[in-house]
Amino acid sequence: MKNSIKSKTSPASEPDTKDAKDTQIAELTADLKRQRADFENYRKNVDADRTRTVTATEIKTILRLLPILDDLDLALNHAPADLPDHAWIAGVLALSKKLNSTLDQLGVKKITARPGTAFDPNLHEALSGEGDRIAEELRAGYTLAGQTLRPSLVRVDGES
Repeated sequence: MKNSIKSKTSPASEPDTKDAKDTQIAELTADLKRQRADFENYRKNVDADRTRTVTATEIKTILRLLPILDDLDLALNHAPADLPDHAWIAGVLALSKKLNSTLDQLGVKKITARPGTAFDPNLHEALSGEGDRIAEELRAGYTLAGQTLRPSLVRVDGES
């Protein structure tokens, strides 16, 4: 019976069969390489999307915390002068320091907006006045990784 199977294939058709198999192997190998590349690109895109989502969530959370920090700073700036050693003042100050420390650990930096500092429209928002120098900071601004999260609200004037 083995002889009958061998005799059905002619020696002339063996190279054709081998060429067809080699072609099929080459096509399948190319398909596999494309599939691997497609999967790798998909994985990179998913990782990038995940990173963007995490960053957007962090920014959204930080932006929700900044008004709380503003209120704490306002409370401390308007604390009665006759109560500097009061436990309530110390507690609010500790809370403010802790929130500032946490934001610092996240990479949030306060924008410098001291009187006399040059006005930078990328970092500052002029609420009143005209000029190129900051006269007063009305609300603190913050950056994260070099990007402005919230500009400083300032009053400007032309004098240094």
